[in-house]
Amino acid sequence: MTTIHTNVDATAAGGRVESTQHSLVSVIADWITTTDHKKIGRLFIGLSLVAVAAVAVLAGFLGVERMSASSYSVLNGDSVVQLFAAYQFGLVYAVVAPLFIGLAIAVVPLQLGSRSLSYPRLAAFGFWAWASGLIVTLVAIGTNGGPAGGNSNMVDLYLLALGLVAVGLSAASASIAVTVLTSRAPGMSLLRVPMFSWSALMGAMATVLTLPVLTGTLVYVYVDHTYGRLAFGGNTDIAKWIGWSFTQPQTFVFAVMAVGVLAELAPIVAGVRQPLRPIMLIGITLVSTAALGGATQSTHALTWTGTVSDKVQELIPFALFNLLPILGVLIVLALGALAAKTGRVKPTASIAFAFFGTGMVLVGMLVHALSLIGPAHLAGTVAQESSTLYVVYGAVMVALGALVHWGPKLWGRRLPEKEMFGLAALSLLATVLSSLPYVVAGFLDQPSNVVAGWSYDASALLNTVSTIGHLLMFVAVFGFLGLALKHFSTGTLASDDPWDAHSLEWSIPSPAPAGNFSDIAIVGSAEPLLDIKPVRQGVSA
Repeated sequence: MTTIHTNVDATAAGGRVESTQHSLVSVIADWITTTDHKKIGRLFIGLSLVAVAAVAVLAGFLGVERMSASSYSVLNGDSVVQLFAAYQFGLVYAVVAPLFIGLAIAVVPLQLGSRSLSYPRLAAFGFWAWASGLIVTLVAIGTNGGPAGGNSNMVDLYLLALGLVAVGLSAASASIAVTVLTSRAPGMSLLRVPMFSWSALMGAMATVLTLPVLTGTLVYVYVDHTYGRLAFGGNTDIAKWIGWSFTQPQTFVFAVMAVGVLAELAPIVAGVRQPLRPIMLIGITLVSTAALGGATQSTHALTWTGTVSDKVQELIPFALFNLLPILGVLIVLALGALAAKTGRVKPTASIAFAFFGTGMVLVGMLVHALSLIGPAHLAGTVAQESSTLYVVYGAVMVALGALVHWGPKLWGRRLPEKEMFGLAALSLLATVLSSLPYVVAGFLDQPSNVVAGWSYDASALLNTVSTIGHLLMFVAVFGFLGLALKHFSTGTLASDDPWDAHSLEWSIPSPAPAGNFSDIAIVGSAEPLLDIKPVRQGVSA
C-alpha cells in the first residue's frame, strides 16, 4: 500500500528523502544478491559491453603507436608487453566469453520453458568471481604485473586473478549446461531445444572442458614463479604457457553461441521451420570441436614438407583442430540461406547483425587456418592478431543483434530498427577496417604484439586504417549503449511476440515476469509457438 502526503513540510520531505535512499539501497542490494537469471545475465552483458568500448580504445592507442614503427612515440619498451597482455585478456575474457555467457543465462531458461536457471547462486557467484578477477587482473597488469612484469607480487596477483576469472566463467557455464540438460519443458527433447539453447549447451560444455585446463596451468606457473622459477621460466615465460587461452582456437569456443544466434534468427525472419534441422544441430556442434585445441593447449600447423605420408599425417590433426569448426559455420550459414530461400524474408536489424557478424567470425577462422600453413609464412605476424579481431568483433556484432532480438523480452521495450541498421553497418565497417589491414601486414612480415622495430612501405597506412577501425568500433558500441539506455527505459513498448517467433519465451508477457512461466508448457515440436499459430504460406508442418 502507498501513502500519499498532500502537505509538503520539512518532515514529509525528510521522510521522502529517507524513503528514496532506502529504496536505492534496496535496489542495489537486490541486484547484488539476486538469483533471477535475467538480472544475472544483464549484469554480465552490461559490464561486457563497457569492456568492448574500453578494449577498442586500448587497441586504438596501441595502433597510434604502431603508426611510426621506427621508434616509440608515446610508450616505452617496458610497458608494451603489459599493454598487449591487457589487450588480449580484454578481447577474450572481458568481452566475448562473458558477453555470450550472460546472454545464455538471461535467455536460455525462457527458451526452455523453465521457471528459473539451474543453480542460480552458482551463476551469481560466477558473475562476481569473474567481475572481481577482471578488476584485479587489470590492476595487476597496470602495476607492472602480468607476463614479463617486473613486480613479483603483482605477477603473482595477476596469475591468481586470471584463475578467478576462469573459475567464475566456468561456474556460470556449468549452470547453463545443467539448465539445458535438466530444466526443459515436458516434451522438449534435446533434439527439440531452440538453436540458441543448443549452442549455449555446446559452448558451455566446451568452456567447462577448457577453462579448468587454464586454471591447472596457472597453478603450475604460480607455484614455479613464487618459489623456484626453474620449470616454467618465471615471469618471462608466462605467455608461453597460457598464451593458448587468448588466441585461436580457444576464441572459437566462446563464439559457438554467436553461431547459434544466427541459427535461431534465420528461420524466424524467413517465417518457416528450419529445414534440415538435425544437420543444423550438427553444424553448431562441429564449431564446438574447437575445444579440442584448448583442452590440449596446442594448435596443429601444416608445414607441407616431407613425403606424401608426412603431409597426410600433418593434414589429419590440422583438419580436426582447425577445419571442423569452419565446416560447422559453413553448415549454419548454408542452412540459414536455405531457410531464407524457403520462406519470405522480412529483414530486421538483428539478422543483419547476426549474419554479417557470423561472416566475420568465419573470416577469422579462415585467417587462423591460413596462418598455420607453413608456405604462407604468417606465423608470429599480426595476421594472427587479425584472426582474433575478426572472431571477437564479429561475435560482438552478433551479440548486439541478439540484444536487439531478445531485448524486448528482457526490458519490455524495442530498439529503433533504423538506428540499429546503421550501427550494424558501422560495426561491420569497423571490424573490416581493424582486421583486414593486419592480414596484409602479416604478408609483409609485421610481427605481432610489438609496436616498433619493423619497416615496410605501407606500414603507416595499414596501421592507421586499423586504428580507425578500432575507433569506429568504439563509436558503434558506445552508440548502441546510448540507444539501449534510452529506448529500453522510455522507448516503444514491445508486444509479447514482436517478431512472430517460434520458441516459448515469446509466449509470455514482455518483459518476462518473475518466475517466467505461470504454467508449464507441454512441447510437441521444435517450434511450439508455430504449432498454435495459423498456418502460413511457406511454413512446413
